[in-house]
Parts: sequence; C-alpha cells; structure tokens
Amino acid sequence: MTLSTTWTTRVWLGAVLLLSGALAMATEEPRYQTLQTTADYELRRYEPYRVAEVEVRGDFEKVGSEAFRILAGYIFGDNQGGLKIEMTAPVSQRPAAVGTRLEMTAPVTQHQTEAGTETYVVSFVMPERFSLETLPRPNNPRIVLRVEPASRVAARRYSGSWSEARYRDEERRLLHALQRDGLKPRGASVYARYNSPFSLPMFRRNEILVPLAD
Repeated sequence: MTLSTTWTTRVWLGAVLLLSGALAMATEEPRYQTLQTTADYELRRYEPYRVAEVEVRGDFEKVGSEAFRILAGYIFGDNQGGLKIEMTAPVSQRPAAVGTRLEMTAPVTQHQTEAGTETYVVSFVMPERFSLETLPRPNNPRIVLRVEPASRVAARRYSGSWSEARYRDEERRLLHALQRDGLKPRGASVYARYNSPFSLPMFRRNEILVPLAD
C-alpha cells in the first residue's frame, strides 16, 4: 500500500466515523428564519453561509461517494496549513448547471444539470466561525470555496430512502405545491442529507430545497 493510498484510506475511514456522529447530532447548520409552514413545505429565509464544493460526473446515487472523499480530505487537513475543520450539516447535492458548489456540513445536497447529463455539485457547509478569507485554501484544485448568498427557500422534509426515485417523487410533490401557491422556483432543486449512511432510514432527515424568486 502506497503512502497516498494509506492517506486516502485514513481520510475515508475517519470521515465515515465522524459523519456517523456529527451528522446524527447535527452540531451546526446554516442559519435561517421560518417564514411559513404548510402541509407540503416550509418557507425559509437563509442567511449567507460559506461552502466547499466539488463537481463530479456519474450516477445520481453514486457520485456522492467520490465527492465525499474529496471534500472529507479537505476538512481532515488536506489544505494549506493542514487545518482540521469540524463537520456540519447538511451535505447537499444538485445539478452543476446552477453553479452553487458544496461545503462540508449537513445536509449533503445533489442535483443534475440537464436531462441526459450527469454532472452534479456536492457541497459541505463550512462552520460559521470561518469567513471566506479565513477558510484554508484547498490543496485539491477541484474544490471551490464560495459564499452562498441570502435566499428564500421552500423546504420539503421526509425520511427514508436516499434513492433517486424517492427524491424525484418528493421533488414533484413540492414543485406541484409551489405552483398551486403561486411561488416560482429560481434554479434547480437541491437534495440535502442530514444523517450518516449508517442511520436507520426511518430516522433520517432528508430535504428537498427549492430556491425561490423574491
């Protein structure tokens, strides 16, 4: 086993163990204000927050593993200065076309750019104590650090499977409810995960997040 392989293995195993605890406890999430609650969704106003994100190509249900290894390496010290960064929630995934990258927090979000293409952006939310200037620069050039601006978002929460079929079903329900209520989406839906892969599906907090036009 080479040194590089050993490092990758340690990062992957360490991140999985940390994710099991940190995301289950959801120690920190982006700040938001609840504006309205309906039977189908919650209307939120998010404050700006920082993210670390990476673009990956592949199957909807498999790209998360590749992205997670890259981002976990960054927060475990693969950055200029070797600083370790605490895990937050959620981890998010979304289509790359929207241009919103990912950070290491919870949930994890995923989305697809266009029909027929399979490029996704996966993000980790960065802890609130960091500004964009004080976040350590990643050694991996694929990782992008950026500020997610303040936004109004419709969030639909559900438990259970992380399958694409379940995600698409919940997304359809949310988009139908927004159309009914006269709310217009702005950009692609985001798939957010707040729990570890080892959590029982019935106890998982999953969300579909749809940015809205103001």
